[in-house]
Amino acid sequence: MSEAANSLIQATADHLSQFAPFDQMEREHVLWLAQKLALGYFAKDEVVLSPELADQTRFFIIKQGVVVLGEQERSQAPEGSAWLELHEGECFPLGALLAKRPVTGSYRAGSDVFCYELSADDFLQLTRLSTAFYDFCTRRIANLLEQSQHLIQAGYSKASAEQQSMSSTLSAIIRREPVTCSPDHSIRQALQMMEDNGVGAMVAVDNQIPQGILTLHDVLSRVALAQTDLELPVIGVMSTQLTTLPPHAPAHDAALAMARQGIRHVLITDQGRLVGVISEKDLFSLQRVGLSRISTTIRHATTLDQLKQSARDIQQLARNMLAQGMVAEQLTQIITTLNDLLTTRIIELELQDSPVQQIEFCWLALGSEGRFEQTLNTDQDNGIIFALKDDEDPAALREVLLPFAKRINLALAECGFPLCGGDVMASNPKWCLSLKEWQNTFDKWIYHGAPMDLLHSTIFFDFRPLYGAAYLGEALREWLQEAAPKNSRFLHQLAVNALRNRPPLGMVRDFVTGDDHAIDLKMNGITPFVDAARIFSLAVGGAQTNTLQRLREIAAPLNISRRDIDAYCEAFLYIQLLRLRLHHKQNEQGETLTNRVDPDTLNNLDRRILKEAFRQARKLQTKLGVDYQV
Repeated sequence: MSEAANSLIQATADHLSQFAPFDQMEREHVLWLAQKLALGYFAKDEVVLSPELADQTRFFIIKQGVVVLGEQERSQAPEGSAWLELHEGECFPLGALLAKRPVTGSYRAGSDVFCYELSADDFLQLTRLSTAFYDFCTRRIANLLEQSQHLIQAGYSKASAEQQSMSSTLSAIIRREPVTCSPDHSIRQALQMMEDNGVGAMVAVDNQIPQGILTLHDVLSRVALAQTDLELPVIGVMSTQLTTLPPHAPAHDAALAMARQGIRHVLITDQGRLVGVISEKDLFSLQRVGLSRISTTIRHATTLDQLKQSARDIQQLARNMLAQGMVAEQLTQIITTLNDLLTTRIIELELQDSPVQQIEFCWLALGSEGRFEQTLNTDQDNGIIFALKDDEDPAALREVLLPFAKRINLALAECGFPLCGGDVMASNPKWCLSLKEWQNTFDKWIYHGAPMDLLHSTIFFDFRPLYGAAYLGEALREWLQEAAPKNSRFLHQLAVNALRNRPPLGMVRDFVTGDDHAIDLKMNGITPFVDAARIFSLAVGGAQTNTLQRLREIAAPLNISRRDIDAYCEAFLYIQLLRLRLHHKQNEQGETLTNRVDPDTLNNLDRRILKEAFRQARKLQTKLGVDYQV
């Protein structure tokens, strides 16, 4: 090979290595690819690839210019439609090449375009040579998301490589063999063993089956303050209601258990036998604020000021978890769980000496809280459902409940959850209803709702019992599971409304932006997934309210491939992660929290993933349109 030819191959490899997935591939494989590539030119509006050119299907990498993907000519595109654009460094058509089939849409030059071209045979050979390339081709958005996650962690902490990932299995973070004793050991013996081994918890076992746990907190409250005889069996002062998880469970599950139960230790058992103890310190050794500390403080709070501080601690905890690499699904669940605890404690404090104690009611979480998808920027969406006994008048019970609900809404506002601008709150008489009244309300939406009525009602379908008589909320959900699938007109109207909100992909630029040159990550990013998942879930009589769980739930009944479902979920999670990062940055800079981001402020990798995420939203909307003939 001549020196000139070798220099050209090196330069091509250098250029490719600026983009994913080539930046993750071994140098020898990138050089192999560069040797095999040919360079093609396409004039503006020329067809690069189409179903009619099946015999010319090749692997393309854009060197310069813009390629537009779409089945129609620009002049025939419906008003407001979003074109999918591919720019420098992007490649296509992965799915067709992997499946050895023609492409299903047309690729057309949106400007003068130069493309690197690789034969289909060499493309398949490269997937066998390079694990990184194969991984990208089969898990495209997941692969990009993992790269972005590494950058995020590095940005939050220089020591990110030392931080414990919340996706790790518990077996990977067990620090030592568990220190155990017999249930018959004396308290004195157990305390001495804790001192000798430098541990904060002692587990009593019988044939390696845990029977109880004694923590330093128990020592203070159950031994020292109670002046308990130290020669008594230790099992008598131990906690015997044990929280156990298997070794393969993720650290995230232990974190949730600590948050929900206000505990500091979780036992790791394999087929019932103790194999380790995970403490809060093990999970959050780098954090200044711990889960159990926050949840315990909330549970024991007696004043609103204490709860306001807990709300601030929740935000700090979220930032620390971002630094540890916790993914968006887990983080939003934990934020919502802690917010649930805070709301519950406000309700409990308001119930003290209140006539509402005599009413059987359930506080409903709606919207993002109902879906377990709260971020750091969320207002209130809630309601009340109450039971009627004998011939009770719902108006009379409502008169008692509304002032109570108003105090709760105001207290939540002081804790950083703004009052809902649309007045979707329990203090609104329209959303403080008996079970029968709620059924009648949903019945009107399903069978008689006008399009605009349905547009403003969607978050109510995400309701979840949060506090009180949960059976009331469960009964309403069961009723809805039967009623919603029966009316195709209702589902069609929901689909029409959902498809008015298109992902902001542009024809001239990557993204369509507003006057402030920004994208609304909630309205135009998250909402298309939320709306589509809700409609499909209602159509199949689904029981879930969480968007990801809804998507997973509909896969089998709607015959959607697991690969497509995974891609939808990964796209949704990336946009959620971007929102969390945006809110944290705004919080740190003392700015008002919004969901609007200027795409020019994103790095190249994040811009590319965001485009891919919007494409997945567009694909999901296409199925919605086909299924409901919109």
